[in-house]
Amino acid sequence: METILEQQRRYHEEKERLVDAMVKENLHKKNSYREQINSDQRLKYLLDRYVMSTNKLIDLYDDKDGQRKAEVASLTGPNEFNEFYSRLKQIKDFYRRHPNEISVPMSVEFDELAKARENPTEEMSNLVEFTDEEGYGKFLDLHECYEKYINLKGIEKVDYISYLSMFDQLYDIPKERKTGEYRKYLNCLIEYLCWFIQRIKPLLHLDILLDDEARKAAIEWETDSCPGWPKEAGSALANVGAHLDLSAFSSWEELASLGLDRLKSALMALGLKCGGTLEERAQRLFSTKGQSSLDPALMTKTTKGKASKEKELLRQRDLAMMEAQIYKLSEIVSDQRVATKENVQRKQARTDGERDDSENEESEDESGDENDDDVPYNPKNLPLGWDGKPIPYWLYKLHGLNISYNCEICGNFVYKGPKAFQRHFAEWRHAHGMRCLGIPNTAHFANVTQIEDALALWEKLKVQKQSERWQPETEEEYEDSQGNVVNRKTYEDLKRQGLL
Repeated sequence: METILEQQRRYHEEKERLVDAMVKENLHKKNSYREQINSDQRLKYLLDRYVMSTNKLIDLYDDKDGQRKAEVASLTGPNEFNEFYSRLKQIKDFYRRHPNEISVPMSVEFDELAKARENPTEEMSNLVEFTDEEGYGKFLDLHECYEKYINLKGIEKVDYISYLSMFDQLYDIPKERKTGEYRKYLNCLIEYLCWFIQRIKPLLHLDILLDDEARKAAIEWETDSCPGWPKEAGSALANVGAHLDLSAFSSWEELASLGLDRLKSALMALGLKCGGTLEERAQRLFSTKGQSSLDPALMTKTTKGKASKEKELLRQRDLAMMEAQIYKLSEIVSDQRVATKENVQRKQARTDGERDDSENEESEDESGDENDDDVPYNPKNLPLGWDGKPIPYWLYKLHGLNISYNCEICGNFVYKGPKAFQRHFAEWRHAHGMRCLGIPNTAHFANVTQIEDALALWEKLKVQKQSERWQPETEEEYEDSQGNVVNRKTYEDLKRQGLL
C-alpha cells in the first residue's frame, strides 16, 4: 500500500511533469487550424489533470484524518529503523507474492504524450468529433436550430443563409411571439453554440462568461434597458395601502381596536378583500399572521392578476437573460459564422457534379497547411504510388496498411500492413535483433515479435536438441571377449579395471 508521503511525492512529480508538458505543447508549432484545436484539447486535458492533482495534494496536506501526522511521527520517532525495515519487508513480501508485477515509471506516460504530439498518427489526428458540415471546427452546423426557428408561430420564414446572418437579432422579434416554443428554440441554440465553442476553444471559461452575461442582463432588466423589451415590460406594479406588523397582536380583538380605515389599508397592502364589518376585517387580517402564502379565496381579482403578471415578468426576464447569452456566444463564433455563410453560398452555386468533385478540395481547405511547392497533399500520410501521388484510400485499406504491427525484437519498430510485417522477418533489422539476442534467425521463430517469447522458445529448442543429440558415451556399443555387449562408457571402465 502506498504511503501518504509517497502519494505527496508522486503528485508533486506529476504536477511538475504536467507543467513541462503544457509548456512544450504551447511551444510546439501548429501548422493548421486542426492542429490548433487538437493542441488546445491536449492543453485542456493537462490543465484539468493539474487541477485534480493540486486538489488531491491540498487534501493530503490538510490531513483531516490525521494519517499523515501519524506517518511522519512513525518515521521520525525513536523506532525509525524498525519502521523502515518493516516497510521494506512488506515491499519484499509483495514482490515475492507477485513476481511479475512491474512498476511503470511516470516518465513513460509523458514520453508517449510527447510522441503523440511530435508524430500524430491517423487515430490521433481527430481528438474531437465534428460533423461533416462543421469541417472540424471551421463552420457552424445550425440546421437543427434553423428548423426550430422557421417553425415558430408568427416568425417570418427565411432561407438558411439569411438565418445565418440574423440568428442573433433576437431583439427584432416582438415579445408577443416569445412563447414556450421560443424558449425551446433559445435552449437549442445555446446548447449547440456552447457545445461548438467547447470543442474549438476548450480553454475558454464559458460558464463564467455566461454567468456574467446573465448578471448584466438582470441589471439591465431592472433599469429597463434590455434590448428588445419595451419599458413597460420591466416595470412592477406598486402596492396600495400600508403594511401592518402583526407580531404585536395576539388576537383579532386587538386588531379590531385599530378601526375600519387602518384595517382596510393593511388588507389592501396584502392584496386581500377589504370589505365587511370591523370584526370580519380583523379576523381576515389576523388569519394571515405567520403564513408564508396567502389563501387565494381571500385575495381580490386584482391581486390574482398582479401575481400572474409578476410571474409573466419573471418568465420574460429569464428570456432576456438567455438572449444576452446568445449575443455573447454569437460574438465568440463570429469568424466561424462568416466562414459558414461563405461556404454555404459556395456550395449552393455548384452543380451536383461539381459538389462531388469538390469534396477533396474542401478537405484540402480544412488542413490549410499545404505549401506552394510540389509536395502532394497527404493528410492521412498514405504511401506514394508510382506517379508520386498518394495511393487511393480504398487501396490503402485493401492491403491492410491502416493496421500497425509492432516488433519488440526490431526495437519496437512499427510495420504497416500484414505483407510488410511478414516480410520483415527475413530482413536485416529483424536478423540484427535476433543476433543481438544470441538467437539464430530460423523458421522456428517466425511470427515471434516479443523478446521474452523468443528467449523462452530458444531455451526450449536447446533442451530439445540436447535430448535428440547422439551421445557416444551411452549409445555406442562394444563387445568383450565373451560376447557381452556394453556401451562405450561401461567398456572403458571395465578395461581400465582389467576385468575384460
